[in-house]
Amino acid sequence: MTEATTPGADEIVERMRGGEQTWAETLVAARRDLLARLHAAVGDAAEEWVRIAAGIKQIPDGSPLVGEEWITGPYAVLQYTTALGQTLDRIVRGEDVLAGYKITRAPGGRVAVRVLPHGTYDRLLLSGFSAEVWMPPGVSEARVRAEAGLGQRHPADTGGVALVLGAGNIFSIAPLDVLYELYADNRVAILKLNPITEPLLPVLERVFAPFIERRLVEIVTGGAELGSALAYHPGVSAVHVTGSEATHDAVVWGVGEQGAASKAAGTPRLQKPMTSELGGVSPVIVVPGIWSAADITFQAQHVATQRLHNSGHNCIAGQIVIVGEDWPQRTAFLQAMRGALRDAPARPTWYPGGSERATTVRREHAGAEAVGGTPDRTLLPGLDLADPGEPAFDSEFFGPVLGETELPGGPAEFLDAAVDAANQRLHGTLGANILIHPATARQLGTRLDDAIARLRYGTIAVNAWTGVGYLTPRATWGAFPGHPLDDIQSGRGVVHNALLLDHPERTVVRGPFRPAPRSIAHGEWAMTPKPPWFVDNRTADQTGRRLTTFTANPRAGALPGIFASALRG
Repeated sequence: MTEATTPGADEIVERMRGGEQTWAETLVAARRDLLARLHAAVGDAAEEWVRIAAGIKQIPDGSPLVGEEWITGPYAVLQYTTALGQTLDRIVRGEDVLAGYKITRAPGGRVAVRVLPHGTYDRLLLSGFSAEVWMPPGVSEARVRAEAGLGQRHPADTGGVALVLGAGNIFSIAPLDVLYELYADNRVAILKLNPITEPLLPVLERVFAPFIERRLVEIVTGGAELGSALAYHPGVSAVHVTGSEATHDAVVWGVGEQGAASKAAGTPRLQKPMTSELGGVSPVIVVPGIWSAADITFQAQHVATQRLHNSGHNCIAGQIVIVGEDWPQRTAFLQAMRGALRDAPARPTWYPGGSERATTVRREHAGAEAVGGTPDRTLLPGLDLADPGEPAFDSEFFGPVLGETELPGGPAEFLDAAVDAANQRLHGTLGANILIHPATARQLGTRLDDAIARLRYGTIAVNAWTGVGYLTPRATWGAFPGHPLDDIQSGRGVVHNALLLDHPERTVVRGPFRPAPRSIAHGEWAMTPKPPWFVDNRTADQTGRRLTTFTANPRAGALPGIFASALRG
């Protein structure tokens, strides 16, 4: 890193300073119109977006895996622009942003805002799924309502120029991060693309054209030198990065011996606010219970999805499965999990360095199992949580490698121990997953909610993948609050948060334990079949396309086609 600016950085920042004045003079109603234009542009560009994204990730034409690019690409952005637009509409009309949202109490004196389902379409398309945003203990409902709106409550008070260092793995991340800077933090934004995503530049320029022409957004490409010049530029007031902990520390402290010395001395080189989403080691806690053979098969596929979606190149990929040592069905579940990993569609380890990391992991673990599907797909069974040198607990693999470990006890004792292990032994606080049979959940009662409250993670999913939290636009996305700069783990701050809630603590997502129609047969009021984000969903590409088209222009007549495609998955 260097603190010297370059002519390129100077020119970019100067243009953006003029844009900040424009943004300060732009009323919320006009900001809402700009967002609507972006929404329409995403719908128009969706086909090209997905085609380029699939090419980057080496997904063949016609593969169901293309569905991942529809859902985590244009669909995610369209969901967000719809939700954020509704928030802006309420602000324009002077209404309570949270009017009509169910607000309840969560453990520890917390206020919880129900953000999913919201409206009829959510209830139909995500039947059985729900999500709440929990506020920190002691924050009153009146305060939550009064502060919702963030930067749009006082639009003329802009926050300067932000630099967004874009992610290279999921292609909705960068545009969503830019929108959060604009609307939540009231800053204009420079988006520095990750080199992996540069083929998408023409698409993103079309999508952001209404903002680019007003100098509210500028999208730039280039290497680390330009990113460094912009980050340290005195005209840039804040930095946001989605990436690795190493990237964060290089920006904040510097690199090499100088960076290590700065970190040891507590003297960051970056003297401006920095927010970040940095991934981590995500647990999947499998609570012992009495499961049917179909339950075991489905939840094994669920775990495989949490690891293998996007070939494991996800900051929220499940990495450590915690299973009951005394669970009578433990062996059956582990065998089903091996089978699900093996049978998931073959795909390349496309993200740079992924194959090398997998090779290193196998070399470090004598018990590593090659589970098939691709050469890098690996299971690490029987890891020891008491081993202080086990890298699987300390390092995000960011590839198709899954670890498994065990703890003793019945459901209550196991869950308490698993929460302690996740909090104390696993690095990072971005997301945690719990799989639990409904009968066991009823047996535990309030102890389950208490366990959720004790988990120090920014998103917690019960019988769902935390990726659902990422896709829920009114939910928050980010690490559990409180990380200092010199131990950043999964980062600081949140994004998404379309209700623009002030200083939220976490999101809690819940889903059905079984897919339809088995869910209905067993008393779960959930009509969702195998979700389209499951890696073995046979119609994910068709369902993803239909969902995206519908979200771009909702109409009831499109619903039967979506349902028919989803049921064939």
